[in-house]
Amino acid sequence: MTTTTLSRTVALAFGALTLWPAAALAQAWPSKTIRMVVPFPAGGGVDYIGRIVGKSLSDRLGQQVVVDNRPGASGIIALEALKASAPDGYTIAAASAGPLAINPHIFAKLPYDSLREFTHIANMSTFPYLLVTHPSLPVKNVKELIALARARPGEVTYSSPGTGNGQHLATALFVSMAKVQMLHIPYKGNAPSVVAVVSGEAHLTHSSIPSILPHVRAGRVRALGVGNAQRIPSLPEFPTIAEAGLPGFEAFGWVGMIGPANMPRDIVQRLNKGIVDTLKQKDIINRMLSDGAVPSPSSPEEFTAYMKAELKKWGDVVKLANIKPE
Repeated sequence: MTTTTLSRTVALAFGALTLWPAAALAQAWPSKTIRMVVPFPAGGGVDYIGRIVGKSLSDRLGQQVVVDNRPGASGIIALEALKASAPDGYTIAAASAGPLAINPHIFAKLPYDSLREFTHIANMSTFPYLLVTHPSLPVKNVKELIALARARPGEVTYSSPGTGNGQHLATALFVSMAKVQMLHIPYKGNAPSVVAVVSGEAHLTHSSIPSILPHVRAGRVRALGVGNAQRIPSLPEFPTIAEAGLPGFEAFGWVGMIGPANMPRDIVQRLNKGIVDTLKQKDIINRMLSDGAVPSPSSPEEFTAYMKAELKKWGDVVKLANIKPE
């Protein structure tokens, strides 16, 4: 055997050995509990979608998927922890537009890159924001809210799950388009933000429908409109904000599944298939639609393309709302 031939043989053998651990990992996966990080407290829209998908994945994969709520810092704490996790498929995250598509425009120094430092597994759901007010605020529709805010600049307050969150920017966009002034009160997560309006601590908020709908139906808050371009078929009683008094307004959120960068392709494909199959189940579709969430499963590649488009969209909204990087 010549020296050249020997060198090639050694190189091929070494290459095979380097590929073997990833292949073996994918074949053995999952052999233990999978942790799904959620960047917000339990009870919010992201948590709602994550738990639906997580339960189904547990059944499909034969291993428990445990939800790990890690709220704080507009999702940065959770995604920084995800970034540092091993890319072995045992740590994933249900994340939304706020941490992934909005934070890059809000924070001058972000400890992660949404496109390059995560594995994009699948988009899972879109959901419109519902604009709600505390009953003590003397308004019954969008036009009356705009009139009141113009008459009392800076006196009307609105809550959000945190600065730069999708709900924050939805209201910031509303404020900008309506040419009014309102006072922003950020909280640590959607659930505390909702509680603030239910209790009257804040006057209004844009919230994910699953977490606010029970309060609307109980009369604890008043719904003024949804952020979709069209009314939601399962909730036709809610007008769009555009038709109710602010033409051209549109704001909705989404939830997708991501993992650390460089996850094995086979594992990504298995997770994607489990998510897509889950979101195509008739009972899951009906359940989500009845709560105002729209199943939107995608391939990993489609999710990456969608995130790129969302980064541009929300960057434009940040500029329109004149929100400066922190």
